[in-house]
Amino acid sequence: MKKSLLLLFLLIGTLGYSQNWKVNFEEAKAEAAKENKNILLVFSGSDWCAPCMKLEKVVWKSEDFQMEAEKKWVLYKADFPKKKANQLSPELSESNKKLAEKYNKNGSFPLVVLLDKTGKVIGITGFKNVSASDYIKLIHSLEVLVKDILPIK
Repeated sequence: MKKSLLLLFLLIGTLGYSQNWKVNFEEAKAEAAKENKNILLVFSGSDWCAPCMKLEKVVWKSEDFQMEAEKKWVLYKADFPKKKANQLSPELSESNKKLAEKYNKNGSFPLVVLLDKTGKVIGITGFKNVSASDYIKLIHSLEVLVKDILPIK
């Protein structure tokens, strides 16, 4: 009985805070507009970029980030894997390449771009060797800076 309850709690915890990374950027924009959320666009080299892998492990997979992201952002990861086993579909690769041409012209990895619901850049950051909660604060600071700059209507 105890093992069953433990398994149930683990399953609920896993399902309750699963990452919801979109695989279609236009759908991500549509969802952001519908839900009035910003888009968190992450450029990653998931199988070759050490800082990208650390962000994945420490921040993106953290319960703190997953809970906050569910409330605040629509997530899209533009991944650029190098290993043959991890290659994306040609359509997804092309879509990510177009996003990089628009938002990541210097080819920085990792690059985290906060966009408004229309795809306009709010702020940009990269790898920081900090906790998940500190990285969440960093993302929020990008949102606050824009609100402070824009005139109130």
